[in-house]
Amino acid sequence: MITLSLLHPIQSIPVQSWTFEPESVVRIGRSTDNDVILYSAVVSRHHVELRRNGSAWEVVSLGANGTYIDGKRINQVAVVDGLIIRLASSGPKIQIRMGSADPATKIKTVAGKRPGSSKSEDPSKETQTFITPPRNTNIEEITQPEVKN
Repeated sequence: MITLSLLHPIQSIPVQSWTFEPESVVRIGRSTDNDVILYSAVVSRHHVELRRNGSAWEVVSLGANGTYIDGKRINQVAVVDGLIIRLASSGPKIQIRMGSADPATKIKTVAGKRPGSSKSEDPSKETQTFITPPRNTNIEEITQPEVKN
């Protein structure tokens, strides 16, 4: 099992997670045919692939804006548990966990299922992959004052 967690851009805490059973490839990008879909201007349609290579995983960068680890652009690298990749130099960060995700750190988990693949026989296991932006608790709701005629 492999778990990908989208990290908050400032606090680096998980805001959304996806868990995948061992598959040969997990795709990340803007296009709806990816396993993980991230809507960001700096993320390519097909930005990154996580490929299974025997018992190990590797990150393969496909995006025009690159994939970074600790500020260094990479093309292909072996995955170690807890690895954090950044899509583009200023884009979203994703942490990669091998095995089960820690339930204490998960905000929302979406079971990995390739869009367009055949439907599961159990409708309760049907899922969609999407991004919900984190709520900003520093913004107060502004309402229009009532206008009296």
